[in-house]
Amino acid sequence: MTGFLLMVIAIGYGAAWYVGNPVILYAAVVFALVMNVGSYWLSDKLVIAMTGARPLDAHNPQHREVARIAENLAITAGIPLPKLYVIHDASPNAFATGRSPEHAAVAVTSGILNLLDRTELEGVLAHEFSHIGNRDMLVATVAVVLAGFVSIVADMLMRATFFGGGNNENRNPVFLILGIVGIILAPIAAQLIHLAISRKREYLADASGALLTRYPEGLASALEKISGAARPMHKASHATAHLFISDPFADGNKRSLGEKVSGLFQTHPPAHERIKRLRGM
Repeated sequence: MTGFLLMVIAIGYGAAWYVGNPVILYAAVVFALVMNVGSYWLSDKLVIAMTGARPLDAHNPQHREVARIAENLAITAGIPLPKLYVIHDASPNAFATGRSPEHAAVAVTSGILNLLDRTELEGVLAHEFSHIGNRDMLVATVAVVLAGFVSIVADMLMRATFFGGGNNENRNPVFLILGIVGIILAPIAAQLIHLAISRKREYLADASGALLTRYPEGLASALEKISGAARPMHKASHATAHLFISDPFADGNKRSLGEKVSGLFQTHPPAHERIKRLRGM
């Protein structure tokens, strides 16, 4: 957070000095704060709506089994039972969201219910409950807020640099070039840090979930099946991709575009590495 703060100050100071007009920076700060504070308080509702999740059906045997496993895990983890949802999608996946254990929700897809057995499903739910217990949703929200803030400010300052005017004829072109490079690289660096946080928290949730069930093989076997049967989700969004237990854009039959371009831009660690660590426990 200190790094992001210094980055924003540096970008804002440099661009404001060059353009000679700090008003656009103030507007970006206000806009980012208003939008992201609202997103923080309504994060669980927004994510549920974006993914098309629906509450569990008490008359569905699969859904009742999910509820029973969830109740046992909530007691073991010592957290309130989160709201439970199902996404009618053939892609096997699951996610947790919410700003705190008292305001959390867990959703699973119909595809994952059809694919996994009970111990594997328990491993997946334990992973999601660990995200809640470890306050990962708050970490993810802060990362999104900071990365989004830097991106918005950088974009607005880039526009101001090219179209804002100011006393450009008196500006040193070296500072102009350095300013443009900084404005371009800042949102990329912010996004990379956000993705790195997401990957680290996935490893932590894997380990915490395995300790919660005392059976690492359950989650390892689940990840093996999920990665092998992966298919893109119908309502996948880059804004929520980092919340899922597996990349919602991945395809089990071919490498995703993100894997082909660079592992740096993936929100999830490689499945084989996660499985290796679990089985090493």
